[in-house]
Amino acid sequence: MQIRCFKVMVMVCMAVIAFPLFSQNFKGFSKTKTGLYYKLYKNSKDTAKANIGNYVEFDMIYHGKVHGKDSVFFDSRKSNQGTVKFFLPPPVFSGDLNEGIRMMSVGDSGLFVVNADSLIFKTFRLKKRPDGIDSNSYFYFHLNLVSIRTNESMIFREEQDIKKYVDDNKITAKPNSLGLYIIEDPVGTGPKIDSGSHVSMKYSVSLLNGKVLFNSFEKPDPIKFEFGKHIDVTGFEMALSTLHKGSKAKVLVPSLLAFGRKGTGTIVDPYTPLLYDVEILNVQSKEDFEKEETANQKVEEMKTDSLKNAESGLREKYLKDNHIKETPLPSGLIYIPVVKGNGAQAEAGKTVKVQYTGKLLNGKIFDSSRETNQPEEFMLGRAQVIKGWDEGIALMKVGGKATLIIPSSLGYAERDMGRIPPYSTLVFDVELVEVK
Repeated sequence: MQIRCFKVMVMVCMAVIAFPLFSQNFKGFSKTKTGLYYKLYKNSKDTAKANIGNYVEFDMIYHGKVHGKDSVFFDSRKSNQGTVKFFLPPPVFSGDLNEGIRMMSVGDSGLFVVNADSLIFKTFRLKKRPDGIDSNSYFYFHLNLVSIRTNESMIFREEQDIKKYVDDNKITAKPNSLGLYIIEDPVGTGPKIDSGSHVSMKYSVSLLNGKVLFNSFEKPDPIKFEFGKHIDVTGFEMALSTLHKGSKAKVLVPSLLAFGRKGTGTIVDPYTPLLYDVEILNVQSKEDFEKEETANQKVEEMKTDSLKNAESGLREKYLKDNHIKETPLPSGLIYIPVVKGNGAQAEAGKTVKVQYTGKLLNGKIFDSSRETNQPEEFMLGRAQVIKGWDEGIALMKVGGKATLIIPSSLGYAERDMGRIPPYSTLVFDVELVEVK
């Protein structure tokens, strides 16, 4: 912990003192043959240096001048991703930062000066220099090297981590030829998962240290998918093919069958095994699934037809119960003026602001701008809102209030909008706030 704090303090001090020192004279800096200016702070007795192809991890701050003012572009200590990690590539240009990283051992800190144009066009591969960065600018990188890992060391570490997890958890199941462990308990007795099967399951993914990457057990609905279509890493899909309805299993997936040498960048390091917990809730053959889907679709169609047939009767009952005698317009819209406005007339092509409360015929409110005091703003007559609004608001002046009774043909028709069922007549209390 003390070492880590010391590293952070070095970085902070460097960031504080570096700003006033920056100039293109680079006073106090050393220079490599390729033109990289640097200051190296040897904080480690380790002499092993980072080499091309090593997986390096470091804290980083880099900054430069934008419109003549020093600006911090990135600070890994304040970033969600934490430390910067990547496989060290060969230098892309003379004076490349990668050359500077190769000068460092674990624990060392350094300050490196890199030509902005070379970095922008050759490393970042941008086609255009960002606004405010001069062609003669330089970027300043403060690095603290946290770790250096070779492919061999990461492979060995993975093997040791898997062995420790297996030993600590007293796992007796044997891995397959690719190193995949499937610990099934209880063993499912229902239909087996085969290609084309439709599967309903819950599962979680974590690292061997317990860090959870994904957990569907916390969500109300299960994961549903057709087996054979990509769902997750290869090792997990292989394990699923051995399970049945009712199975619960832990699946230990070696990196070879997960994200391998590349990892996923900031979340999963290279050569990292994954641990899955899975529960298979249901398995259906493709034929059974399609039969069930067809039956469900017919039920939904019957419900929709019932709503469609009932709409006009429910609307007539609503008008009668509420003593509404206004004659519907030719479109079917019923416009009921409440307060006559005396401001600008709403017209097609103009932008209007409207306060509103929307209700179903049963009185249930499904939406209201008044609750948030955020009027709806839109251009009238451009199909940006439902047809009933385009027609009804066009009859109003600023300051006016009205009730719009909108049949589904001028609303959402057969669409299920969640709070608004298919074939719903809508009742809107609206106020025209502004026309511009």
